Amino acid sequence: VLEQNDRTGGLLRTEELIPGFLHDVYATAHPLFVTSPAFADLGAELAANGLEYINTDLPTGISLLDGRTAVFSRTAEANITELDRLATGDGAAFAAMLAELDPFVGDVFGLFNRELASPEAQQTVANLMRDGRFAALLFQSPRVQVERFRSPEARAMLGPWAIHLGRTIDEPGGGIWVPLVLLALMAGGMAIPAGGCEKLASALVAIVEGNGGTIHAGSKATRIVVKNGRAVSVHTAEDEIPVKRAVVASANPDQLYLNLLSEAEIDPLLREQASRFRYGRGCVQISLALSEPPRWPDERFRRVGQPHLSSGLDNCAIACAQGAAGLLPLDPSFTVDCPTDRDPSRAPPGKAVMRLQVLEVPTNPRGDAGGKISVSGEWTESVKQRFADRILAIVSRHVPNIPDAVIGVHIVSPRELAAFNPNLGPGDPYGGAHDLAQSYVLSPLPGHPSHQSVVPNVYTVGASTWPGHGVNGGSGYIVAQALLDKTRRLTPRSSAVRVRRTPRRTVGQQDTKRP
Repeated sequence: VLEQNDRTGGLLRTEELIPGFLHDVYATAHPLFVTSPAFADLGAELAANGLEYINTDLPTGISLLDGRTAVFSRTAEANITELDRLATGDGAAFAAMLAELDPFVGDVFGLFNRELASPEAQQTVANLMRDGRFAALLFQSPRVQVERFRSPEARAMLGPWAIHLGRTIDEPGGGIWVPLVLLALMAGGMAIPAGGCEKLASALVAIVEGNGGTIHAGSKATRIVVKNGRAVSVHTAEDEIPVKRAVVASANPDQLYLNLLSEAEIDPLLREQASRFRYGRGCVQISLALSEPPRWPDERFRRVGQPHLSSGLDNCAIACAQGAAGLLPLDPSFTVDCPTDRDPSRAPPGKAVMRLQVLEVPTNPRGDAGGKISVSGEWTESVKQRFADRILAIVSRHVPNIPDAVIGVHIVSPRELAAFNPNLGPGDPYGGAHDLAQSYVLSPLPGHPSHQSVVPNVYTVGASTWPGHGVNGGSGYIVAQALLDKTRRLTPRSSAVRVRRTPRRTVGQQDTKRP
């Protein structure tokens, strides 16, 4: 494993950003991973290597500025009761939302663990799209999905989860992800590793090394050498490592085709597509050290994993539009989590850590929607601090002891994200735009619609590949299954091996006969 940073894990990183307080610098909760086949396969080994998950029965919730609150549970029955408390009939609307997806949910979740370019997956997709009910769900916006609810609390609690998938409130194609995320939260809760998010990375490293693998931290891959259409070695600044079988690159297509494979013979059309790979909005993450736990007016919030603080669904949509236009949003909706409510080991006794994650921000701000923060196109220290002050002022209207309880602040902006990981481009936490034009069989590129690149023994994993971003293990699982399947099929059988010669063509040149 070649890792360009000082230790492995990518956005799984836990540090004492403020002395004595353990903060997850980037990612934090793993509800998608704990329900994945990768975790089913590796869970026992991960636990043996120190990984322990702590969960809650209330994955999310909503706090509105006027004081109204709601919580989302891991059981459908509890959610129906809570939603009916907010507005009569909203419980039935929630049940109807799940019922609409139910005929297709097995196929959809099954696709998360399969190569979308495979004939089997393509047949599943074709079957789904032939059903007009599913096609309608696929192209809905999140707003359409949640407009069925009468209460503002329900709409503001459920709709914004599409933003955590790189979508927006009014974006076609984002609506189906609302019930999909809710089902994932009901199944996986808001699981966090005891001791911090990086515990997952540490346990994975132990498994790799325990099985004879080697980790090279601080060793950036600079070039993949291709001869006769196949990868033969990987270069770093100090070394050349021969490829025995395959290269698995956690690299976005711009990084892969414009950098790592820059000297290989690649179809120019594919390189052009890679040069036009797009990134989405940025992220500002504010880590707080608190002298005491947050004093939520609604006591249930002490058990809520990641509630949103919001002025409502419309304000959330406006903030997304402001961020897309290059403006610092005036009134964003954002999540708050306080891991010490479940894992007190992350702070000194009686104290707490809190994380605020704002996703409606531009990567390169050109102005301020509020007209009060001077912006020059960059996330300067001044812009970071003044925007963080705006966010803390919003938090103070939901949590009475904020900011008085704040004894330390650490801010990560798109500038720090871009510097930490080239896959984040200009500071997009989701590693690329995820609108319809860059999703599903169009990801990571139209000319590279799978994890196997146009160099047959080079595979890609990560947020730009199916099933997308988040700590889910999906792309790695798909590639692992492909490699294991090839191992089984390539087991020597003296008279059973046949070689079919085909005309040589430039790597990446499109085969007109391929479906």
